[in-house]
Amino acid sequence: MEHNEIAVGLDIGTTKIVAMIGRKNEYGKMEIIGIGKSKSLGVHRGVVNNITQTIQSIQQAIQEAEADSGLKIEEVVVGIAGQHIRSLQHSDYITRPNPDEVIDSDDIYTLCNQVHKLVMLPGEEIIHVLPQEFKVDGQAEIKEPIGMYGGRLEANFHVVVGQVSSIRNIGRCVKSAGLELSAVTLEPLASANAVLSQEEKEAGVALIDIGGGTTDLAIFKDGIIRHTAVIPFGGNVITEDIKEGCSIIEKQAELLKIKFGSAWPGENKDNEIVSIPGLRGREPKEITLKNLSKIIHARVVEIIEQVYLEIKNYGHEEQKKKLIAGMVITGGGAQLKHLKQLAEYITGMDTRIGYPNEHLAGDSDTETTSPLYATAVGLVLNSLEQKNAKFQNKAGTVDQEVIVEEGTHSFNNEDEEEEPTSEKSKAAKKSVFDKWAEKFKDFLDNAE
Repeated sequence: MEHNEIAVGLDIGTTKIVAMIGRKNEYGKMEIIGIGKSKSLGVHRGVVNNITQTIQSIQQAIQEAEADSGLKIEEVVVGIAGQHIRSLQHSDYITRPNPDEVIDSDDIYTLCNQVHKLVMLPGEEIIHVLPQEFKVDGQAEIKEPIGMYGGRLEANFHVVVGQVSSIRNIGRCVKSAGLELSAVTLEPLASANAVLSQEEKEAGVALIDIGGGTTDLAIFKDGIIRHTAVIPFGGNVITEDIKEGCSIIEKQAELLKIKFGSAWPGENKDNEIVSIPGLRGREPKEITLKNLSKIIHARVVEIIEQVYLEIKNYGHEEQKKKLIAGMVITGGGAQLKHLKQLAEYITGMDTRIGYPNEHLAGDSDTETTSPLYATAVGLVLNSLEQKNAKFQNKAGTVDQEVIVEEGTHSFNNEDEEEEPTSEKSKAAKKSVFDKWAEKFKDFLDNAE
């Protein structure tokens, strides 16, 4: 298996579907080899509501990416969002049968696997189990327990839960588009990977990804994911409001928003006017930019306030949980003029616009480093990391963090027998992924 494999991320959004092909270059940065995008029809607020149209949009994006790169795409990593996503905190422990041996990744796998057996509400399924910090025999705040001695291993987990039907529908679309689905990743996690620096994650930061249909939030502190949420509206509601408020068609509203929109009404003079051609032989409409930005302002304030509410729910006001690096806004909605200033004004937190160039090779095209592509870049990055971990495990070393994060989305909560591994390490390391991949494939086959 080649080490510098390619990976493909498929971002199924409400407004656009992006297929992105990337690989790691010799400096460990990511190069984008091909990109394709199509207008997304059949997705509403991050959830598929028309299978046929979504399949067509996926195929179009994939064909474009294949033409761009000259490669054939077989498997993809897909991002999942939508209002059905929720996250919860959970702690769990295992008592190790042999405390005289050091803790290895099998123990962590067993512990994560145990969390997967949590009983969820009907129709819900665990997407990610992310360990936050560990305790070994009561000793707290351990970031990396591998190699330590101890009888009782416990951990706090951030568990992300989503609706089974929505995940299945996405799987169905990908499969019907003639692709293999290699993994599902929560979109805010993917975007965070592409946009945030390690320093920001340590200091405490909230990543806000304003998409067309949803606004995703991921909060990091001390380098660990602490909170995730999906707010069920994004840039589309702004367009909708402009359409209603100015009595124009959606296409014109979208153009107005992109070309002349601003989140800060004070900017525009009263006499700045845009003339919009009327429909078929009707009089053109005149719209003042001041009114336009008032409409946009009202909506953006609402989105930011919702986000701020989630940040407060996480506990930003406590001294220990303070997000020192403030907010990073990314996604297509981040391109709105004066958004940064408005966000700072409402929340009082430092804000920057996030471009997904954190791990990209230096000579990347400026188009691909637009906030629009944050999720797609993140999905490819996650997939490459996972493949890298797989590669290293075959070589006999362990990259525990990646295994645990990427390898534990068990898609069916049946109890499975752990086979006792005498050749412990190698077999288990391979089995983490293989088991998961097999389960996931079964899951999709049964889903039809």
